[in-house]
Amino acid sequence: MEQSLSIFFDQTVNGLVIGNIYGLIAVGLAVIFGVANLINFAHGSVYMVGAYVGWYSIMQLGLPLPVAFVVVAVICGILGILIERVGLRPLHGSARIAPLLATIGISFILDQLVQILFTPDPQRFESPIPAIRIPIGTTSIGLLDVLIAAVAITIATLLYVFLRYSKLGWALRATSQDREAAQQMGVDVNQVNRIAFALAAILGGIAGLLVGMYFQTVYPTMSAQAVLKGFAANLLGGLGSIPGALLGGLLLGLVESYGVALFSTSYRSLFAFIIVILMLLLRPNGLFNPKRQLPPEPLTGTFIPNNKRIHIPVWATVLGGVVALSLPFFFPNPYVMQVLTNAWLIGMVALSVTLVTGTAGQISLGQAGFLAIGAYTASLLTLRLQLPFELALLCAALFTAALGTLIVLPAFRLRSHYVAIATIGISEIINQIILNWRPVTNGALGLTNIPPPSLLGHEIVRPQEVYLFAFALLVGVALLQWKLINSPLGRVWRAVREDEVAAQAYGINLNYYKGLAFAVSAFIAGLSGAFMAHMYTYINYQTFTIPLSILALTMAILGGMGNILGAIVGALVLTILPELFRDLMDFRYLMYGVMLVALIRFRPQGLLGTE
Repeated sequence: MEQSLSIFFDQTVNGLVIGNIYGLIAVGLAVIFGVANLINFAHGSVYMVGAYVGWYSIMQLGLPLPVAFVVVAVICGILGILIERVGLRPLHGSARIAPLLATIGISFILDQLVQILFTPDPQRFESPIPAIRIPIGTTSIGLLDVLIAAVAITIATLLYVFLRYSKLGWALRATSQDREAAQQMGVDVNQVNRIAFALAAILGGIAGLLVGMYFQTVYPTMSAQAVLKGFAANLLGGLGSIPGALLGGLLLGLVESYGVALFSTSYRSLFAFIIVILMLLLRPNGLFNPKRQLPPEPLTGTFIPNNKRIHIPVWATVLGGVVALSLPFFFPNPYVMQVLTNAWLIGMVALSVTLVTGTAGQISLGQAGFLAIGAYTASLLTLRLQLPFELALLCAALFTAALGTLIVLPAFRLRSHYVAIATIGISEIINQIILNWRPVTNGALGLTNIPPPSLLGHEIVRPQEVYLFAFALLVGVALLQWKLINSPLGRVWRAVREDEVAAQAYGINLNYYKGLAFAVSAFIAGLSGAFMAHMYTYINYQTFTIPLSILALTMAILGGMGNILGAIVGALVLTILPELFRDLMDFRYLMYGVMLVALIRFRPQGLLGTE
């Protein structure tokens, strides 16, 4: 009994410690959401930068911990101001989805810059706090635990005083309640935005420093998990509520700590993602927010302005298809074949994005989850049930369409930023299930010896044959999508995209048509994932991750949202360009991030225009 109580106490302390850090991350998100009505996906990257700045200050420069805190606060504060001024303020007046996507691009840029500067390898971060344990009854608590709690409480108190009693705090609160009214009363909303982003960045950076010391390591990919944990804590407390964010962080930390004790550490991230989905569906206002808020307005359409798309003659499209089809016979270079095969397969994912987001107006950032379902389904059907590849390919695509739609179905009731968060959360839940469902998926080891693609018993292994198979799939799904978009169904999808309220007033069943859009999108992505798995012959839970979803979205935006040919052109450009500059391969995702931000700022309609 005494040992059980000791374990319970230890888990509670661990949960509260990590919960304090989640609370700091969540408060930063709450500040920005309250002032700018924006989900800042770059906040996790700022947190990661803070962790690296703290690590470098202490481990490389030998600075004392108090000085390291100041350095982290200054650098992250400046970074927050730059994000607001350079990345987001120029988008003022754009549709509301534009700054959200811009923060995703900024996150890519920051993550890749850190990876280039400090390598992708984790860096050991030895805590400067002595490993002293303070005895409490039959157990003890670490000095670092006390420091983290003290920092969180101190920051929360200072933040409360700042917001409650300072003029800048009043301005920030007024802007968060009614931006236009605050501006009419003489509040400089641009200054308020700068303060909000700087304040949020400082909180995120300090949280990163504390996490680095607590887990004694920092690494470039720590940003994605952090921002999702911050969202989960924010949703628990209520988006935009600072006290709720702190309480939500503590609750999330306790749930994770107890969950790890009951199951294992591999389930840690799963709890946060499940909380995100449950809170979005059951109580989007949060557990601690007594106010019943109106549902947010839908992000009608995309951020794309009305424009005249570039008309490509049918004969030019056909000629391009003939050239692509003839290429393996006249230029059968294996390297070129592999690069273009990758372009066709990721082009299918871009097509799935441009359908559900560009045509139907549903912001999906979780296409990687559909790829994973298709890949694992096809692989298991051929490995375990010995099904022929052609049948496994079709079954995987159909299963992905059915399961993917079923999983996303609860999110159809959501609007605005919530849809984007839900699709990311769903994709990560799929990823975590693959990691932990070891009897079926083989866990972190993944699936090996997946048979190569085949057709009527003939194995497709030569690069030219794989190229032609992938190209045929791309052409097939492009023609299917073209047929659907130009049918009455396509007109209904566009009506839902342009104005959900008006479409519903005309008797359109929103959930039904959203479901159809996601089903077709998931079918296309599942087909691509299934072929990728057999082409690679090995997959694991890290094969299909969030960056792949963002890459497909960037391709769709580059070509022109809703534009079928544009998605294929975007896939070709963003697949071939890195290969042309192969010596700069480390800069690939940096280039994707810069291109995404630049497109949203200067050419949101894409190269070929929108449909």
